[in-house]
Amino acid sequence: MPYSVYLKKNEEKRIVAGHPWVFANEVARIEGKDKNGSLATVYDFNERFIGKGYINHLSKILVRIFIRDESVPDYDYYRNAIQKAVDYRKKLGFENSYRVVFGESDNLPALIVDKYSDILCVQFLSLGIDKNKDIIVRALIDIFNPRGIYERSDVAVREKEGLPLTKGKLYGEFDTKVIIEENGLKMIVDVENGQKTGYFLDQKENRFALRRYASGDVLDCFCNVGGFALNAAAAGANNVTALDISQTALDTVVQNAKLNNLSNVNVLQGDVFEVLRQFKRDGKMFDTIVLDPPAFCKSASEVKNAYKGYKDINILGMKLVKDGGFLISSSCSHYMTFPLFQNMLTDAAKESGKKVRIVEIRTQASDHPSMLSTEESLYLKFFVLQVFK
Repeated sequence: MPYSVYLKKNEEKRIVAGHPWVFANEVARIEGKDKNGSLATVYDFNERFIGKGYINHLSKILVRIFIRDESVPDYDYYRNAIQKAVDYRKKLGFENSYRVVFGESDNLPALIVDKYSDILCVQFLSLGIDKNKDIIVRALIDIFNPRGIYERSDVAVREKEGLPLTKGKLYGEFDTKVIIEENGLKMIVDVENGQKTGYFLDQKENRFALRRYASGDVLDCFCNVGGFALNAAAAGANNVTALDISQTALDTVVQNAKLNNLSNVNVLQGDVFEVLRQFKRDGKMFDTIVLDPPAFCKSASEVKNAYKGYKDINILGMKLVKDGGFLISSSCSHYMTFPLFQNMLTDAAKESGKKVRIVEIRTQASDHPSMLSTEESLYLKFFVLQVFK
């Protein structure tokens, strides 16, 4: 008998409004018996139908709702849902490389699909979605006829679902390094060993936005494979320094610069905090600095320390920007909310002794849409700041 999940009194408001997650502590009782990862029906305290989603007793997120009617999640359901997601991206002009499915925002919780030219890279981040891997892959083949599909389910969140970390080819024989086109540039993406699914597609539009601020000497911190650095170089900056702690990432920056015939990019290996402090001691200044660090906090308990880390790196950045130059500061942690991130920048400006004004505020690219009902889906902050003495 399938599971029926009944919520505690008044716990349904957020979920009825569209949020897909049912937390275990919101549940009054569970009736029926089925396999973990199976489809469960969720009701409010008065036994009114809310929706259906996959259940996992091992996770704090007990049910991830994605069906609000009597639909059945079979092959046709997934194919239609993925096709709808594709149609949205195509309407916006995405073609070569983009996020095809963005989990909850495409009503397919815990499923990520990224397209890199003719290679798809996928993540199955919950037990229920993992159990449907075969039909999802079949639907992707039917829609895209890709050269290959690679799985990057080597994400720590799977452990909370009782799932092992795994990665590997799911379909086709192909080189796991693929050349994509982004903003008129060619970029090498390593779907096997690159960050996330191979590349940070969510910053695509922000990387292009950087071009209007890229002149003189530009420093791209936490540069990864050089997305911001190459856009700055293509925009005509005199000299671009790509800084990262990973020599492997910097080797790819060099390859990407050669691929685009850009001779105004140089790389520097080192810990960003330490290198920026050395620049300060040496009196080195830049016209534009990009700070795009990895998430400093991945849980609510880490926010306090993360705030300090973001503030420290932004103080350093502000002190190294020439008078009238630009600091571009970003955070990809949804726990560091927009108001909190702006407060941090305000504190950093005070402590740096600089006058700082906001020029532009941006978020993730439009192939990563966020749901008003699901605040976790709006996670990327991108501030363009002008810095004065």
